[in-house]
Amino acid sequence: MSALKWFKSSYSEASGNNCVEVARTQSGVALRDSKRPMDVIVMDLASLGALIESLRSDSLGTGR
Repeated sequence: MSALKWFKSSYSEASGNNCVEVARTQSGVALRDSKRPMDVIVMDLASLGALIESLRSDSLGTGR
């Protein structure tokens, strides 16, 4: 995954040590936490869209 070109949100901290980074892959996207860059989640675009929608609607719940 090191060959991927990673991007972070412009809303992230200036130091870049507390953000989610995204990279395009041949089959979709890869996501990682800047604090743990070796832990990568890879998914297709439809799955990413479903995840974002679930987070926006809070349908995943708070886990509490």
